[in-house]
Amino acid sequence: MNQIDLNGHVAIVTGGAQGIGQAIVERFAASGATVEIWDLDGDLAQETAAGIGSTVHARSVDVTDAEGVMEGAKAAEAAYGPIDILVTSAGIAGPTMKTWEYAPEVWARVMKINVDGTWNCCRAVVPSMIRQGYGRIVTIASIAGKEGNPNAAPYSASKAAVIGLTKSLGKELASYDIAVNTITPAAARTRIFDQISQEHIDFMLAKIPRGRFLETREVASMVAWLCSAENSFTTGAVFDLSGGRATY
Repeated sequence: MNQIDLNGHVAIVTGGAQGIGQAIVERFAASGATVEIWDLDGDLAQETAAGIGSTVHARSVDVTDAEGVMEGAKAAEAAYGPIDILVTSAGIAGPTMKTWEYAPEVWARVMKINVDGTWNCCRAVVPSMIRQGYGRIVTIASIAGKEGNPNAAPYSASKAAVIGLTKSLGKELASYDIAVNTITPAAARTRIFDQISQEHIDFMLAKIPRGRFLETREVASMVAWLCSAENSFTTGAVFDLSGGRATY
């Protein structure tokens, strides 16, 4: 594992209690950062934080609650200092079904968590990053946001929206030393698989030329570099983690 220097930095990782988010938290902690896990499951977040080390802390945060997110950001800054790293890993897949079969409330829930939740968190930390003249934000999109997976329309649409949001925010903050980038992973075997059918899981695997699912540690490696000071020029960009599925 290459050493990434995040000493002295303070990070928030949403959805950090498990899966990809947890792997990112572990890599950040190993790189010297102070990390706060934001997760709807506060008990699991506390358990994950305790299992990683003393520089990792937990807070129960609903990313769809704009005011709660703002309060969480203020509390984290008061406790640990200015937030200069944000990774938005909280998200849901939604059920596997045809586009026209989705109930409006199911569609809305996927959008609210994946899109509004990402925007709420960026909105909460960006002003502080501007004041200190430094920041790194990585949003977690998906290969589905580039290609559109059948039987996953709200998820695909929400991740396309995350890509667009990231590009806009990256351009808005380009005159500061604030990098805003997104990654587009192929599927990783995490608890999000519990939300989708085996048929859809098989479809996703068949699309990956590497012939295997992404490992969470591979996501963490890329995100750690994107959140380091070494990433001093690239912003508003989309980084592929699709195992060869996407060629653009």
